[in-house]
Amino acid sequence: MDYRRTYLRDLLASEPGVEVSAYGWVKTRRDSKGIHFVQINDGSCFADLQVVVTEGAIPEAAMRQVTTGACVRFDGKLVASPAAGQAVELAADGLEVYGSADPATYPMQKKGASFEFLREIAHFRARGNTFGAVFRVRNAASDAVHRFFQDRGFLYIHTPIITASDAEGAGAMFAVSPNLTVEDGKYALKVSDPADDFFGKPAFLTVSGQLEAETLALAMTNVYTFGPTFRAENSNSTRHLAEFWMIEPEMAFCDIVGNMNLAEEFLKDVIGTLLDRCAADLEFFNKRIEPDLLATLGHVVESPFERMTYTEAIRLLEASGEPFEFPVFWGADLQSEHERWLTEKKVGRPVILTDYPKQIKAFYMKQNDDGKTVRAMDVLAPRIGEIIGGSQREERLDVLSARIREMGMDPDHYGWYLDLRRFGSAPHAGFGLGFERLLLYVTGMKNIRDVIPYHRAPGQADF
Repeated sequence: MDYRRTYLRDLLASEPGVEVSAYGWVKTRRDSKGIHFVQINDGSCFADLQVVVTEGAIPEAAMRQVTTGACVRFDGKLVASPAAGQAVELAADGLEVYGSADPATYPMQKKGASFEFLREIAHFRARGNTFGAVFRVRNAASDAVHRFFQDRGFLYIHTPIITASDAEGAGAMFAVSPNLTVEDGKYALKVSDPADDFFGKPAFLTVSGQLEAETLALAMTNVYTFGPTFRAENSNSTRHLAEFWMIEPEMAFCDIVGNMNLAEEFLKDVIGTLLDRCAADLEFFNKRIEPDLLATLGHVVESPFERMTYTEAIRLLEASGEPFEFPVFWGADLQSEHERWLTEKKVGRPVILTDYPKQIKAFYMKQNDDGKTVRAMDVLAPRIGEIIGGSQREERLDVLSARIREMGMDPDHYGWYLDLRRFGSAPHAGFGLGFERLLLYVTGMKNIRDVIPYHRAPGQADF
């Protein structure tokens, strides 16, 4: 079979009169007197292709295999369609059934199914309207990410999946070892000395490629990484995954202002690209999943982001009179309810907060002269809250070393990271964006497990 076959998205844009072969999976079939109507889709676009088979054009024995879920190829001619909402349909005179499907047991029935049920049959859910749209948007968003950075001279780098460094200092990491075993319900190593283990030291799945990305930025100026990361947080919330993808640019000779400028430009560019390239899919989400989605996304693209310090935000929140579930005070880690109030009720557009208290931020962030705050920045978006987190990195050896010790971390574990400050240090900055969090925002989907093909969460590692 020729890999260059024509996709349905192209057939649907073709003029009538063309002889074609249409491949796909049967969505529905309706029989009338002397005629069959079959809807097929190959996943290349949101719209289905209607195939019309008149009596005698294809043997009835073959047509009996055309059931919901079957994989087929119809041959015939594109003709003008009298039906509303479609310019052409296929008048078929040939059929090949690649794979049959028992309509009584096929999991993807025409009637609606809950997202919870569809997660149990994730190997089929992309055949439905919602998840076909999700994964087309995911593809376009991936491409938009790479195009954004490549067009601006960033170099795409690959950081390790296995690391000995805890980038966030939070300890929520998955251990990696061929000698890992379970004894009395607890994980343990078969070897008594970690030095005898496979890597000769404790090793983990990475929670971030940032630290390694800094090494490349301090040699090649502007770089980015886009790959899988892992966090062993025992959370079953709709916003957390154990395995997810991170976008992390890192820039030498850049301060916090340049970092904020890049983050704003990045979000506007990617969302604008998706509005252009995925119009039909986003229109579906706007109608079925999140009312006013298109208006919200358009507003993000067109509006300048508000910028304020964390301290200014705390003052606004304290004076708001809102009955927040979580108390507001200087030094508190802002919750989603606080972030959404700022973006939705107070400002009405995305907000970038800067200069957070150092005690609630990571060790690598550059400290301000006040000794209390760091040059962190978070981008908050209406409807979701924090969508990007970043900072200017601490480039001063003495300050960074002291901060590592202050947080109870072992400087010996970060010797190579400190070397970057010993030899040719430079101001630099970067940010991280969870790709699935971005997809939640642009699709309006409510559960992060529904924007990744196969989710990994506590107690769930199927497929």
